Amino acid sequence: MCGIVGVHAPGQEAAGLAALGLFALQHRGQESAGVAVSDGDQVMVYKDLGMVSQVLDERRLPSLRGHMAIAHCRYSTTGSTVWENSQPAFRLGPRRVVAVGHNGNLVNTRELLELLPGGRRRLRGSTDTELLTALLASAEGGDLVDVLVRTLPRVRGAYALVVMDEHRLFGIRDPWGFRPLVLGWLPHEGLDDAGGWVLASETAGLDVLGAAYVRDVDPGEIVVLGEPDGPRSVRFAEGREHLCVFELIYFARPDSYMLGRNLYEARRRMGEALAREAPAVADLVMPVPDTGGPAAVGFAEASGIPYREGMVRNRYVGRTFIQPSQALRQRGVNVKLSPLREQIRDRRVVVVDDSIVRGTTTKQIVLLLRQAGAREIHLRISAPPIYHPCFYGIDTQIERELIAARHSIEEIRAYVGADSLAYLSIGGVLEAIGLPRDRFCFACFDGDYPVPVPYDVAARKFILEETPAVGAR
Repeated sequence: MCGIVGVHAPGQEAAGLAALGLFALQHRGQESAGVAVSDGDQVMVYKDLGMVSQVLDERRLPSLRGHMAIAHCRYSTTGSTVWENSQPAFRLGPRRVVAVGHNGNLVNTRELLELLPGGRRRLRGSTDTELLTALLASAEGGDLVDVLVRTLPRVRGAYALVVMDEHRLFGIRDPWGFRPLVLGWLPHEGLDDAGGWVLASETAGLDVLGAAYVRDVDPGEIVVLGEPDGPRSVRFAEGREHLCVFELIYFARPDSYMLGRNLYEARRRMGEALAREAPAVADLVMPVPDTGGPAAVGFAEASGIPYREGMVRNRYVGRTFIQPSQALRQRGVNVKLSPLREQIRDRRVVVVDDSIVRGTTTKQIVLLLRQAGAREIHLRISAPPIYHPCFYGIDTQIERELIAARHSIEEIRAYVGADSLAYLSIGGVLEAIGLPRDRFCFACFDGDYPVPVPYDVAARKFILEETPAVGAR
């Protein structure tokens, strides 16, 4: 996941704008936040562990002066949650200054380490972002665009990047377009012919700034901001869009748009398809807050079963799926969700959620509903079963962590304690989105990985080897 923002806004203070955009992307990462800012002469970086509101507050932002900034909130996969792994990554190299914010996961870090003079001992942190930043800062050649064009074709995996030096800002997507990145126009208040440009992981990051969506950054493209003639597009590879379908199912905000689709409407249609594929006899339909809401609305509309809120979510607790440890995920459920007893007592309920990853969170939710008096619990999941780990930026590190990889649907139902359980099919997801399958990566559902994963990387995912390696966010 991770959230990234880039702002190039002459005449405006970019750090505050970038921080505001990052607030809209807080759902993409909760472990650290940071901003790098440039005034045209030097780059300053401030980052720390914590939420965006804790790190980029009114005490810090006024001192970060400049018209250009990048910002990042972190969701870790294999790199540990320490200050050194927070972003933006920054390098004052022998040839240039580089700051990088990264959403994704690289799969050939061992190969890339061999390209770095001095190897691993040159890295302060343990992330692939740190490695990529060091490569860009030390590469021969004067112009950063040329360095990016030479370096990026050697980088394999998923990456949406915001990169900055003292003078220019770059938005980049890998040739497969696994992770989203959009470009928007930011008007300058009171000046019709002036303004700036914004890059963000989602259109929600543009909306909060009042920026108008212009277009997606294309797979295999570098968008260059800060040159006299305006934005420039540079291709470093031929691109083929394979956007992570989980962005549409779960990750992104429902008010965001991806591939021309509003995500609330897409998720509502997934609920309609789920009701057709897996009907249930029940008294009410309820979501698991918050991400199950749109699909639950669709299920209720298609089935004719009344929709009710059956649980209340504590708005001050983040997403349990992206907590950095299983123990925190388990404790987080009880703090995060409380059942509405009068709504569910003695009733048959359809509970709609977007996914089951490890199963422990779902089991606790079912237990809470049982304790609140639900007579029957019918689980409906608006995504297919997750059979395979993700190597492109999601924290599903080994196959045996995934409950669907080890158990049948009936065994999962028994484990979580539901009366029935059904998942939406891949065909149902595509029907709801209304786009062909080859526009998306479905690897976690079908095992078809668009970018081959080296054996040593796959082995660590599958058998928990404790091999030291450069990890991901």
